[in-house]
Amino acid sequence: MLRLRNRLLSLLRAASPFPTPARAASSALRLLKTSTSTATVPAPFSLEDYLVAACGLAPAQAREVSKKVSRELSSNGSRRSLDELSCSRLHSASNPDAILALLTGAGLSRDDIAAVVSADPLLLRASASTIAPRLLALRHRVGLSTPQIVRFLLVASRSLRRGDVVPRLEFFISFYGSFEKALVAAKRNGSLLNASLERLIEPNIALFRQWGVRDIVQLCSNVPRVLTFNLERLKESLLRAEQLGVPPTSGLLGHAVSIVSYMSEEKVAAKLEFFKSTLGCSDSEVSMAVSKLPSLLGISDEILLRKIKFLVNEAMMEPRYIVERPVVLSMSLEKRLMPRHYVMKILQEKGLLNSNTSFLTFAKLGEKSFKLKFIDCHKDSIPGLADAYATARTGIVPSIV
Repeated sequence: MLRLRNRLLSLLRAASPFPTPARAASSALRLLKTSTSTATVPAPFSLEDYLVAACGLAPAQAREVSKKVSRELSSNGSRRSLDELSCSRLHSASNPDAILALLTGAGLSRDDIAAVVSADPLLLRASASTIAPRLLALRHRVGLSTPQIVRFLLVASRSLRRGDVVPRLEFFISFYGSFEKALVAAKRNGSLLNASLERLIEPNIALFRQWGVRDIVQLCSNVPRVLTFNLERLKESLLRAEQLGVPPTSGLLGHAVSIVSYMSEEKVAAKLEFFKSTLGCSDSEVSMAVSKLPSLLGISDEILLRKIKFLVNEAMMEPRYIVERPVVLSMSLEKRLMPRHYVMKILQEKGLLNSNTSFLTFAKLGEKSFKLKFIDCHKDSIPGLADAYATARTGIVPSIV
């Protein structure tokens, strides 16, 4: 630009010795337009194109990942468009190239890199000088193999960007007993690997011990989010779970704590009252049902009411029977209860079912076992039963086979 300016000045001086201001300005403007039009302007950086060319994503996938970047940045309070993110290290290929070099150096294949970048495209805007020692520590300090590093990045790349995860990862590998179990917990609780060991994790584990929890590791495997609760919140949730009839020694304590932690006391009381009025049971019976299946508290009244009406009116279950076996209320009405009741009626009508077989037996079996025991074995006597069952599971109850 400086050279262009000097050239303009020299040309102005070489013009008529008495140029008018307008004439001088006009000459300069013409030269500037000519020079600008012939200059080569580099194309703006396109993340979408980069994802295809450098990361190996398919064009459609790259388009979706680019949209994902925009959504994530917007959710973080950024209102700038992707082309304006100069301060995010995505204004050129320079920073993404450095990140890809680190991933390649860690042993990741092109397919691995494509998967990792698709899962967390904002990794490309992370500081390479920050990511480098953290990646190195995963191998040399934690002892992860290349396949393990890939699995870790697919689950916890965001955690790697946000802080030094190595001390926490080492802690959780020791706590859960293996890298694989720690990774499952991290997948269930995205903030686990960035939570403070000193202020949250260790005090919460100590509280579980103090409370008399029998299997802390199992509880924190099923519901790892409780590990990152504020200590006072955890104390209150433990107390409320105990008041619902879920003792510290119960394997369902974690579920109870997790549920009551986001339900107010008023909502819990209203749910208990719903069970009492709908099923005609006492306080103690409701308490027993909830202690057996705390997740009942999280099911909406509308869904519960539809299930109860079906079980009472169609499956001919007594309300007390349902209260004593609340697991049936956790099953899908459309995908399990109604289709299996349909099969049960067909088998009964054709005299192919023992009269002592209860609907609960039908409902509780796993899908594979149910089909093997009640559908596949009747493929000769009832040829269309399998297709009719499949149709019923889509929400359309077919005519009797």
